Amino acid sequence: MKSAKSVLVTGAAGFIGSHVVDELIRRGSRVVALDDLSGGFRDNVNPQAQFVEGSVVDGMLIARLFEAHRFDYVFHLAAYAAEGLSHFIRHFNYENNLIGSVNLINASVNNGVKCFVFTSSIAVYGRNQLPMTEEMIPQPEDPYGISKYAIELDLRAAHELFGLDYIIFRPHNVYGERQNIGDRYRNVVGIYMNNILQDKLLPIFGDGEQSRAFSYIGDVAPVIAESITKPEALNQIFNVGANEPYSVNQLARAVCQAMGAQFNPQYLPARNEVKHAYSSHEKVARIFGCPTHYRLEEGITRMAAWAKSVGARQSKKFDAVEISRGLPPSWTSL
Repeated sequence: MKSAKSVLVTGAAGFIGSHVVDELIRRGSRVVALDDLSGGFRDNVNPQAQFVEGSVVDGMLIARLFEAHRFDYVFHLAAYAAEGLSHFIRHFNYENNLIGSVNLINASVNNGVKCFVFTSSIAVYGRNQLPMTEEMIPQPEDPYGISKYAIELDLRAAHELFGLDYIIFRPHNVYGERQNIGDRYRNVVGIYMNNILQDKLLPIFGDGEQSRAFSYIGDVAPVIAESITKPEALNQIFNVGANEPYSVNQLARAVCQAMGAQFNPQYLPARNEVKHAYSSHEKVARIFGCPTHYRLEEGITRMAAWAKSVGARQSKKFDAVEISRGLPPSWTSL
């Protein structure tokens, strides 16, 4: 009988990471769950996983983990995914999102990892490329997207020189249970639910007509976890998520309906962000079937029930802002 796969999942106490851990354990893997708890929660981690508190930036810790566990596979989901804020935290962004990833890639090459699964982002595409397809040349416009694309390129280089197989996913606007609804800088669905639980207004930047294809976690995590069983997925890039875009105004109304609240928006000055972003999923459908099952209303209803059960979470101000020039006033006054 073949022994269970030894798997490292980074960002395992976070939102997407914790769901990927669940899926891998369901499939019989032995999982080491790494997270520094900067944005995740210990109780998100499946009790059948071995939890290690630590950061991917800690190269010595990474080396010890690889030496001790001889990982077959790495699922790298640890990141600080605040696109808008990344302009103002450039060093923090590149250290955590890029250098931390390089630590893992180095260790994977040195220890003969079979496949490195990386969650990138549609932020690599930039603007005015719709629908976004994997064949397009990325044109990221913010440091977060730049760091993600740099890692994609580094994985390709590591494959060509060292033979490290990889699979890259570009998820987008994922929401669902276990999302950190207390994070004021990212995850608009969580922000809205947290504000409703505290009887606060719903912040909408600009006219609210910017659109995204909001994606329920149940359509994303299983595909990521399943990928290592698909030989045809090796060394490929996949968009993954929902197909239908909605405006932020539509989203806010759907959240209010699911939470049983009145639509009470606070329109704020527009931010420097991509106006419309949605992607094609024809490629992932060819390999994994049709993974999208949850419409926005169903996913929002599921997340709302969870949010009500856990209650509001206190928003924390990011204390490591490096550039204050141009920082949206709403982020400094919240």
